Amino acid sequence: MPTKSALAQQLAVVAGFDNPRASLEQYRTPPNLAAHLVHTADLQDDIQGQTVVDLGCGTGMLALGAALRSPARVVGLDIDPAPLSTARENERKVGSTTPVSWVRADATTAPLCPPTEETTVVMNPPFGAQSDNEHADRRFLETAASITGVSYSIHNEGSQSFVESFAADNGGEVTHAFETEFDLPRQFEFHESDRQAITAEVYRIDWT
Repeated sequence: MPTKSALAQQLAVVAGFDNPRASLEQYRTPPNLAAHLVHTADLQDDIQGQTVVDLGCGTGMLALGAALRSPARVVGLDIDPAPLSTARENERKVGSTTPVSWVRADATTAPLCPPTEETTVVMNPPFGAQSDNEHADRRFLETAASITGVSYSIHNEGSQSFVESFAADNGGEVTHAFETEFDLPRQFEFHESDRQAITAEVYRIDWT
């Protein structure tokens, strides 16, 4: 298994959004964070040989991180066609041999039947940080609960009670959690500084 740092180096070539949309909270997942999440999932035997679905995949950071750890296949799903085009270019840069499908669809109403094979969801959903988009991540968790046995998701700081309660109410259990730093570049008008580091939280939920 490649080291976590080696995986982060491989993911450094993954380009972000050309024209990010504030309404979709489109931010490039930092390579170090993606590598940490994927490495943790791999250590839990949640990647190799399985189907991995990235809900709201954006330009493919988490999907491609998983693709580099020998899953059976990867599906990246996003509502916006522009980042999906970038994701295909990023796939060529990364050079993974894993079959990857990029699907344009709404992750909150994903047209996916519960797969018969072992499946893991990885996702960096909108945090719902804007006042008119509160708990946007709830709808992504609802999709994850319906299609997978295990999910890994990134959330805003202070989400522990919400995530644990949601999981318990939907037959799941949070088994792993860790805090991480999420570096946000200035890319929208409401940003006041060139860069800002915020605290994010990552959760593994067992839905079985």
